[in-house]
Amino acid sequence: MNPLQSAAYPRLTSLSHGGGCGCKIAPGVLSDILRHAGSLPVPDALLVGIETADDAAVYQLNDEQALVATTDFFMPIVDDPHDFGRIAATNAISDVYAMGGRPIMALGLVGMPVNVLPLDVIGRILQGGQSICAQAGIPVAGGHTIDSVEPIYGLVVLGLVHPSKVKRNADARAGDALVLGKPLGVGVLSAALKKDRLSADGYQRMVASTTQLNTPGPELAELAGVHAMTDVTGFGLAGHALEMARGAGCRIELTWSAVPLLPGVGELARLGLVTGASGRNWASYGEQVRLPASFSDAERALLTDPQTSGGLLVSCTPDSVDQVLGVFRQHGFEAATVVGRVAPGPAEVVVV
Repeated sequence: MNPLQSAAYPRLTSLSHGGGCGCKIAPGVLSDILRHAGSLPVPDALLVGIETADDAAVYQLNDEQALVATTDFFMPIVDDPHDFGRIAATNAISDVYAMGGRPIMALGLVGMPVNVLPLDVIGRILQGGQSICAQAGIPVAGGHTIDSVEPIYGLVVLGLVHPSKVKRNADARAGDALVLGKPLGVGVLSAALKKDRLSADGYQRMVASTTQLNTPGPELAELAGVHAMTDVTGFGLAGHALEMARGAGCRIELTWSAVPLLPGVGELARLGLVTGASGRNWASYGEQVRLPASFSDAERALLTDPQTSGGLLVSCTPDSVDQVLGVFRQHGFEAATVVGRVAPGPAEVVVV
């Protein structure tokens, strides 16, 4: 199922070697790149930088405000231009929500093969992104465009948060419960789409998930029992849980039977419809993930499945779980559920 296929221009997904957050450089390769990039002095006002691989940078402006700054962009995960723009914008804005911030404005990042795609198609991509920004209550205040070989779209997003309410991915505590806001499986659905194996219902489920803004973030940051947050994106649930474990110096235990999956993705994964990024993720960090002996290849692929515009992963005290789930429900996240816990021990992920 590939909506908006047209003889007038090629499928968007056919113009890119990867799509969505599956385009991310593998975590192991990224670590090597950053290791060789060197470092600069860090000002005291920079509350969050690159040291814990967090979702956004945070810079304190005054006693009441800190600036949250992030950027995210990728190549098409779907063929419909408007949907591509919506998904990319939702994914970029999510990083501000994951820090507990409220977005205030965005800048567009646009690279398009202008001699391949009609200008009205490129315009529909931008319109899709603008529609999500309007939904988030922020303007697209500028940006930058280039003529590129592959279509690329995303945003720089700025937000504000109280300095005391910043939620890093590194502040989980032993004894915390872990709550996941969205089901997994976006990467599997995107792989099925690219191979013409995705049903119309599957496509609609993928778009609905990837265009649902992570608006619970700021309210969750107000809860005293919430210690840490991140959003699950290109490195998969295992990868982002591992970043949380490393930052906290704790072990993350995931209860696989409790992890929500988008309908149909289990069967698609068993049929081998998985992304190459899933395997690259496992190659990068698999040595720090302990799996049950009975864990199948399809289950492992879902554990490392790259999520485009994935859900928030929240580390909170057990007695605040009901509050956390209540906030998610108020914002329409019906699949939000407890998927594990933080335990004392080495920084690793254990699947039980």
